[in-house]
Amino acid sequence: MDIRSLANHLGLSIGTVSRALNDRKDVNPQTRQRVIAAADALGYTPNQSGRTLRSGRTGTVGFMLTLEHDSAVYGEPFFMALWEGVQSGLDKHGLDLVILLARKGEDALTFLRRHVSRGTVDAWLLSATQVHDDRIAFLQNRNIPFVALGRSETERPFAWIDLDFEAVVADAIALFAAAGHRRIGLVAPPATINNSQIVIDSYKSALENAGIDWDPDLVHHGDTDEVDGESAARELMMLRDKPSALLLMGETAPVGAYRALRQLHLEPGRDIAVIGLRDNPACRSLLPKLTCFKLDLEALGLALSEAVVATLADPMNADFPHLQRRWPMGLELGSSHDPQTSLTLESNAQL
Repeated sequence: MDIRSLANHLGLSIGTVSRALNDRKDVNPQTRQRVIAAADALGYTPNQSGRTLRSGRTGTVGFMLTLEHDSAVYGEPFFMALWEGVQSGLDKHGLDLVILLARKGEDALTFLRRHVSRGTVDAWLLSATQVHDDRIAFLQNRNIPFVALGRSETERPFAWIDLDFEAVVADAIALFAAAGHRRIGLVAPPATINNSQIVIDSYKSALENAGIDWDPDLVHHGDTDEVDGESAARELMMLRDKPSALLLMGETAPVGAYRALRQLHLEPGRDIAVIGLRDNPACRSLLPKLTCFKLDLEALGLALSEAVVATLADPMNADFPHLQRRWPMGLELGSSHDPQTSLTLESNAQL
């Protein structure tokens, strides 16, 4: 049913019906209630294209997913739970989430320009932020509301929420150091991704705090997925001065690392200590249980939605410092990080 049919059914003008549905004050309350009741009973929904033309708003927020970088940094399971939180938050404000996929090899700025020129969405959520990210300046120069999942080096402040990689790395290195490890390998995200530099800087700082020398040979940059985790573990264990511990800053990298270590006749948690980034579903079946970090993705998604709604309300005067947050992750101890812990758990299991 379109608005003309609804108006004919009620014996009202199209203008009156439109104003009633849009909660305009110049409509009699009884008439408004009658229109709303009829719309519900007859299954009327407003034409979104017409609304967009009249208001200049689509009622949607776009999440730009870069298949090339996002799958490397986070992995697919990460986003499904995150989007559930985002949509839940947007729904409270009558907004919907639209996922826009930039294919592998596609220039991210070109992709964003195309959708901005089409007016596809009202505001943006950016992910996989680069060290120098042209998308941020592009949106800022056009006063287009956006929030980034991740930080970036830029002259002008912008709204972002990022995982607290500094705390994750510091906690992991402290655990390794307490167990006596001095050679700690690191599997880090691609160097172009901003969180890679954050991870490296945090790694260096944590080593210094533990009195451990920095060795660039112990750092591997890659996609941090399962395939890269396998090749990285194999590469690091081929060093003349091998690491005795591995920190894997990737969603599924530990799965590949466990496989590579066992092919080299090394048992995780016994012959070499391992800590992963997150309690990813793919890692939960690993034995010994992976020491990693927990993350409430739905709550993170909700926070992103609240931030983007705030910038959408007033993009020119958004309180950017207030909208810049490092999101905490809680340490979840398994038995992969310490041979003594692993042996104790094995003994308890036998008893």
